[in-house]
Amino acid sequence: MAFTLDFTAMTEPVVPAGVREADWPALASHFRAAHRAVSDIAATGVYGYRELEQQGDERARVGAFARGVHGRYEDVVVLGIGGSSLGAIALRTALLPPAWNARSGAQRGERPRLHVMDNVDPRTIAGLLEMIELSRTLVVVISKSGGTIETLAQYLVVRERLERAGLPVAQHLVFVTDPVKGALRAIATRDGIPAFAVPPNVGGRFSVLSPVGTLPAALCGLDIEALCAGALAMRDATMGDVLAQNAAGLFATLQWRAHAQAGQGMHVMMPYSDALRDLAPWFVQLWAESLGKVDADGLNVGPTPIASVGPTDQHSQVQLFMEGPADKTVTFLRLERGAEDVPIPRLEAGEKALGFLGGHSLGELLDVECRATAGALSRAGRPSMTMTIGAADAWHVGGLMMWLMQATTLAGALYGVNPLDQPGVELGKRLANAELGHPDSGAPIAGTATSTVASRTLRVD
Repeated sequence: MAFTLDFTAMTEPVVPAGVREADWPALASHFRAAHRAVSDIAATGVYGYRELEQQGDERARVGAFARGVHGRYEDVVVLGIGGSSLGAIALRTALLPPAWNARSGAQRGERPRLHVMDNVDPRTIAGLLEMIELSRTLVVVISKSGGTIETLAQYLVVRERLERAGLPVAQHLVFVTDPVKGALRAIATRDGIPAFAVPPNVGGRFSVLSPVGTLPAALCGLDIEALCAGALAMRDATMGDVLAQNAAGLFATLQWRAHAQAGQGMHVMMPYSDALRDLAPWFVQLWAESLGKVDADGLNVGPTPIASVGPTDQHSQVQLFMEGPADKTVTFLRLERGAEDVPIPRLEAGEKALGFLGGHSLGELLDVECRATAGALSRAGRPSMTMTIGAADAWHVGGLMMWLMQATTLAGALYGVNPLDQPGVELGKRLANAELGHPDSGAPIAGTATSTVASRTLRVD
């Protein structure tokens, strides 16, 4: 398994607020307690994201469906939001050729383009519907509950377009939703629309290895069995209670310790690879929605994750990381250098500003910049870690995602919160449903800031 975690720059003497040698026994004890809590909760069957063996039959159905429609569609459109979209985006970016989505169907070898509509901005939705040919499009509607209003609104718009064009909806729609309940399941049964199940014990932000992520991936020809095999290997490697031998435990414990003991609650995820860049927003949702909670003592707890991209954000955010408040950790996410590289030509040798670059390569430059940024942060006393994976292939990406999901559940125990719920987002949903007239929402909810005080706005024309 080609994964490494270099946490040297989370320790003293490399950074002044880092872990001291004398701290490790206490951290190991904290981790064992968290591990014990997670193990006790796991016995109740709530951590479905790692029960991949039990989901094999549904995964086989996904694969068979994707093979059955191969070559039929030029475009696949995913309608989903949050955990129903970020995983598919991350898999698309990591595992498909960079220029693939812009090329024609024939040039792509009949691999469809994948579009993920994770907002209800009318400009974006209308623009996509004008661009694609509906008769050659499959629309994947993803909502575990079957009641996500943004996704249902998108679905209604698309369905009306399909019906107006006289296209059979059962050949252009597929649902990913609850196995037995919800509006989408009922519509699928009524209209003969293919539907795949999200296991009841798999929450949205942990659902990338369920049909939420595997169906879009399989439709684009990606190897979902390899994806889940890599995840299973990482799951088994991160089940032990010895801190020094558990990569997920180390990531969670060091991040929690940096926050709880050093005041470093801003956790930056900074991929140094375009293939991995969309792992950062996927991680942001996973870390934020799982850990930002009110704990048992009534305290507001949780870190603030930040998505960054190297080396792009060396020229924007790193100034803040270096000389701003010392309240951050940075995790560099990188690929091992492979055979695919681009040499830098030996041109302009007489120009000092660029002649020295000749004879190196773009991959070497990327690695040097990652190491240099980590080194600069260390010199400034700012902590960091480096996660390295062997390749941007399905097996390694599946393993990386499982690594971070395992770390999240362990961090939940360290922070003393339930990493699986999201009560903080429910009020906003209720307010939106009430304002739109949802039949089960009752009267509009009073008592919000906008409903109890005069509006304060400034308009500039």
